[in-house]
Amino acid sequence: MTYVTKLMGAAAALALSAGAALAEPALIFDLGGKFDKSFNEAAFNGAQRWAEETGGSFREIELQSEAQREQALRRFAEAGSNPVITMGFAMADPLSAVAPDYPDTKFVAIDVTWLEAPNIRQIGFAEHEGSYLVGMLAAMASESNTVGFIGGMDIPLIRHFGCGYAQGVKAVNPDATVIANMTGTTPSAWNDPVKGSELTKSQISQGADVVYAAAGGTGVGVLQTAADENILSIGVDSNQNYLHPGKVLTSMLKRVDVAVYDAMKAGIDVETGVFQLGLAEEGVGYALDEHNASLISDEMKAAVEDARAKIISGDIEVVSYYANDTCPAVDF
Repeated sequence: MTYVTKLMGAAAALALSAGAALAEPALIFDLGGKFDKSFNEAAFNGAQRWAEETGGSFREIELQSEAQREQALRRFAEAGSNPVITMGFAMADPLSAVAPDYPDTKFVAIDVTWLEAPNIRQIGFAEHEGSYLVGMLAAMASESNTVGFIGGMDIPLIRHFGCGYAQGVKAVNPDATVIANMTGTTPSAWNDPVKGSELTKSQISQGADVVYAAAGGTGVGVLQTAADENILSIGVDSNQNYLHPGKVLTSMLKRVDVAVYDAMKAGIDVETGVFQLGLAEEGVGYALDEHNASLISDEMKAAVEDARAKIISGDIEVVSYYANDTCPAVDF
């Protein structure tokens, strides 16, 4: 059975079949491609899990340009897809324009939490909480007392990652240096592994021996260069430990896969509203497996688990970048 109806490019988006089964879910990937080994791929994995477990099928499109966002939403809604799941903050404006025109269609927006629409399920993540934990691990693993952060597009969401990371680093070593760079200011920043590599080399030249990448497909270049230069890296969104076994310290897990799976499982009955997923909801975390077992000592794990429990209980407050558009622990 073919589980996925592939819709590639603008022409394909226009050619959505009106004869498809009603209520077939649809998934709109953000720029960077569904096999970015990070954010989009996590969504794809969740959809594939649903399809394999149920025998159902879903539609998908990998966006090639900004202009396709609203177009894809309208075509999927017209074709009867329900729910229509979107990836990334950049879908907010298109959703605002499209959702009111299709009140009987449920939309699911990953990384969007500020829209006023009764037919949208909006899902945000406490990325700063998970990033705090991997920041602690970075500080404990660092021998140079200098660690790095490489973000993708310079937006508040990515600064949110970096701010939590820096706080975790400083909690372990107040004297540590955190070097932070963003890849760019346009959506192309999500898919520029060459620039990711260049930034990694620059941070290494400044003494960084652990680098955290929160940059989508660009992060592949960060992790590759870190491995080549014999330093440690930290992956993001998906578990990226396997990409360079023994060289990826851990990955900050953002359970986009679970969010997509749950939405498809609920189908047209998916609950709308705003939902925030943090450590308490197991929406974020850090990855432990056979690929990084030799890098994480029992003492490191115990310290991080203690911090995790204290964040959930409220005994540790991880400052959100969104709170005041600044971060106490790092300059971007």
